[in-house]
Amino acid sequence: ALSPYDHLGELAQLPGLGLEGLEVAPSRVWKDTWQGLTPAEVSAYRKLVEDAGLKVVGLHSLLFDQPELGLFRDQETRRRTMDFMAHLSAVCRDLGGRTLIYGGGRHRGELPLKEAAEEAVSFFQELFPRIEDHGTCFCFEPLGPRHTDFINSALESLSLVKTLNHPALQVQLDAKALVDNNEAEAATFEAVAGHLTHFHANEMDLGALGTSGDVDHQAMGAMLRQIGYKGYVSIEQRMLNAADPLADVAKSAAVLRECYSSPAK
Repeated sequence: ALSPYDHLGELAQLPGLGLEGLEVAPSRVWKDTWQGLTPAEVSAYRKLVEDAGLKVVGLHSLLFDQPELGLFRDQETRRRTMDFMAHLSAVCRDLGGRTLIYGGGRHRGELPLKEAAEEAVSFFQELFPRIEDHGTCFCFEPLGPRHTDFINSALESLSLVKTLNHPALQVQLDAKALVDNNEAEAATFEAVAGHLTHFHANEMDLGALGTSGDVDHQAMGAMLRQIGYKGYVSIEQRMLNAADPLADVAKSAAVLRECYSSPAK
């Protein structure tokens, strides 16, 4: 939602909107998110965020600038994807964050679902030893069928988490995906409660919260409170107005405060 690469002035205004954390899309912060990214750059960005009175929550949009990477590819691409994920986990740790939300880069195509699940299990079993001392965790974002053909429901994500049974893989929920997948109900929240570690508040078009009428944020907030969720709720929003990005962020922040942080009525 913020200006890419240079948003220091915007960061400083976010606490005034009632926001406490920042979920980082790496490719909106650095033009090179991998080989050219230095520890000094990561530390410098963390300082900017914390000096603004915020905390880095974690990362999302992990593969946006690495479209050739992903699951269900050839062995060399698989190796490079694992290296990149281990790298991002370290970046997340060094920023002071915990969650890495895995959205894109998991199109299985002709690969049967059972084999795709087995490959995902194998991938993370190999990745875990490389990241378990980072204190981070990955979450497969349960997306609608328009966006992926692997992990299309919160319950599929939960099944994989239970199969792997490792703290470095947990569950994330996404408001628009819950609507897309017909899972916006209390039973879904209750099922994942023990593993839920992050939540995206968003609209179907990633516009400002409350503008589409398609997502009932009051209901989402009530269901999170009902299961005793204590984690972060992030606004997932695209930049809607380059001339004044914070105008729309302020609208969403007001909805966030009203629907997700106020006591149940």
